[in-house]
Amino acid sequence: QVRLVESGGGLVQAGGSLRLSCVASGSIFSIDLMGWYRQAPGKQRELVATISSDGSTNYADSVKGRFTISNNGARHTVFLQMASLKPEDTAAYYCHTRLYAGYTYWGQGTQVTVAS
Repeated sequence: QVRLVESGGGLVQAGGSLRLSCVASGSIFSIDLMGWYRQAPGKQRELVATISSDGSTNYADSVKGRFTISNNGARHTVFLQMASLKPEDTAAYYCHTRLYAGYTYWGQGTQVTVAS
């Protein structure tokens, strides 16, 4: 079992930056992939970015060039550096992890609001 705790959300002006953090605890040596998803009101949850155990990354087209996902090397903390934020980036951001065995876990979410 893995527990995920996010932090770093808040209110920012368009064009600004925020950094989200997610700390995993529990069976962290079983983690294969960590990432961020987001869900805006009335919309489906969507992938933002992922980072795998080998360090490879994947981004949604809408955030490429603006967001950067990274980990702390020990793979149990993942960061999402968000720059050039737009009002359409406003959403609840959720940390996600997948274990080698296929199990998946979600954090409780952190709100990001970008004011125009």
